[in-house]
Formats: sequence, structure tokens, C-alpha cells
Amino acid sequence: MPPVTVLPVGGHGLLVELPTAEAAEALHAELLRRRRTGTLPPVREIVPGARTVLLEGLAEPRRLAEELPHWRVPPLSRTGGTAVRIPVRYDGPDLAEVAALWGLSEQEVGAVHASAEYRVAFCGFAPGFGYLTVLGAGYEVPRRASPRTRVPAGAVGLAGAYTGIYPRSSPGGWQLIGTAVDTVLWDPERTPAALLEPGTRVRFEPVDSAGTPIGDSADPDIPDPDIPDTPSGSREPR
Repeated sequence: MPPVTVLPVGGHGLLVELPTAEAAEALHAELLRRRRTGTLPPVREIVPGARTVLLEGLAEPRRLAEELPHWRVPPLSRTGGTAVRIPVRYDGPDLAEVAALWGLSEQEVGAVHASAEYRVAFCGFAPGFGYLTVLGAGYEVPRRASPRTRVPAGAVGLAGAYTGIYPRSSPGGWQLIGTAVDTVLWDPERTPAALLEPGTRVRFEPVDSAGTPIGDSADPDIPDPDIPDTPSGSREPR
């Protein structure tokens, strides 16, 4: 376990602060594993953030706060479970700008984006909005200087080290590169209501305007872009 800070939240909660996003994902996965196996004290909610994990509804938070820094947390597993596959038309209004940042063509941007497998690190901003981290080298882009007042539902965007899909129409400042086709991200009548929950693996599949799959996006022979480092994003995608 890397160095952590454990803070009390109310009378029955803990906020665990970690040094990196990957450490937060690994701790979240370990907490879920321990809850499944009955080796974690009863807890009502486990909520991951960008570099935090919130535990709410603990009977003895002080005891767990003392134990947590001494846990052995295994590295995050990159396998297991079936990946959710989401068809995407790469037709976003910021596609040309992202292509210029990466030094690629617009078609290559879609190929690069669809070639990677992603993992939902955490959820926030709006019900059903998952912050997806790439499994492997990332292509980072800054947020727009001026957020849009309305981003349509289904818009696929990039911000910092994350990619995500807007589950409903809302303001937002992510760079929009595509549109998810026939994908319901949030449905209160469904169990679970969110299609993308923390830990879910995700693959994007390029489709044309008619929704027909196009090409083979696996492992395109495209050089790494020369992109300056940018912040890894916050919980608010504006």
C-alpha cells in the first residue's frame, strides 16, 4: 500500500486519499474483493474518486482507519469480466482540433481511440457519467477554453487523461470526438441503473453514419503523439 491519508467523515465514514489514480483504483478493487469475501467490516457504500475512496456506513471507522495504511493491496488487475462494447461514430465537432494536437488525421484519431481498452475509474458529474482511463499509454488533451452551454447526450469526449460519454444533455468543456450510438448510459428502471460502473472494462467500436461497423481498429500502426503533459482531470468535466 502506498502512503495514504485517512480522514474521518461524519461519525461513520472515512475518506482515503491516495497519491495516484491507479492506487485509488487498486484500493477500490481490493475493498470490493474483501467485501465479497466477508473480510471487510460491514460498510454501506464504497465510492471511488480520482485519487480517493470514500467509505460510508461503518460501525467502527476508527479501527479500520488504523488498519488501512498497513494493508497489502495487489496491483490492479487488467483482466476479468466481459468488456462493454460501445459503437461510436467519430464525427465530433472537436475532432479536427484533437487531430491537430496529436499530429494525426481525423480518421487516425478515431482509430487510436478505438484501439485501446478502457476501465471506468470512477463516476461523477451526472448519473451514469463514467471517467474512463486508458489501459496503456494515454493521449491527453486539455479541456476547451470555453465550455459549451449544451453538449448532446451520447457525446464522446476527452479531457486530460480521461475519456467519457455524456449520459444526457448538459453543459460541458470536454473535447468532443464522436457520438455513442444506441447506448443508454443511465436507466433508473435497469439494474444496475448505470451501464458504466467503476471497474467496468470498455471497448469502443467505430461505426459509420448508418451504424455499420467499419474497419479493424485493433493496434493501428500510428506513432505516439508529441503532446505536452496536462492535468489528469477533476470530478467536474467542464
